[in-house]
Amino acid sequence: MGRAHEVRAKAMAATAAARSSLFMRASKEIYMAAKSGEPDPAMNLALRSAIEKWKGQNVTKDVIERAIQKAKGGSAESYTAGRYEFMAQNNASLIVDTLSDNANRAYVAVRTIVTKKGGKQSSVLFNFTEAGILVFNGTNKDEIEETLIMSDIDVNSVELDEDEIIVNVAPSALNAAKEVLASTGVNEFLTCEIQMVPNDFVELSGEDETKFKAILEALEECEDVQAVWHNAKFND
Repeated sequence: MGRAHEVRAKAMAATAAARSSLFMRASKEIYMAAKSGEPDPAMNLALRSAIEKWKGQNVTKDVIERAIQKAKGGSAESYTAGRYEFMAQNNASLIVDTLSDNANRAYVAVRTIVTKKGGKQSSVLFNFTEAGILVFNGTNKDEIEETLIMSDIDVNSVELDEDEIIVNVAPSALNAAKEVLASTGVNEFLTCEIQMVPNDFVELSGEDETKFKAILEALEECEDVQAVWHNAKFND
């Protein structure tokens, strides 16, 4: 499916246990965004962006509303963000973002998962570029690209992957791009978030692929992990 599909694809493996972890990650991020300002998405851009991001990953309305109500209730709970870099099988790069009420626990948990399965801590950030990614259903790629450029949006690329359009913009242009697209009739986004996009991909197969997927699955189920970015490309 090409590079567009690799950028579009979710970074973490899908497992049965992952749904509750997904809701936990969404709840923490929405709660923190709501606490950062007004707990009203109409008045809080960070909260509005967080809601849009997690709605695109099929997080339910109830989960979103509970997180906002928790912030409105004045909860003193707080989370600290962390980012850890690893090199795994066949030199595949791995970035793990955490959001936890215990930063030391989060670091130990992530490091243990990766190193026990053959990875090691290493600087890999240079293998990625931060970008705003918007994905939505459509086929009018050229029209979308022209509209964004004419609206002075800092566009890196616009690609068509089957019946989905993948827009890659500068991180600072994400919300402006979303507003422009909404004005053209795009009302629902499959993805609308800042991502760490690989500059190149590392192909994995056989035992390397199995081990790397085991890392992703374990990270998916870790309560402190917020997001995982990698540059591995699988054969299946």
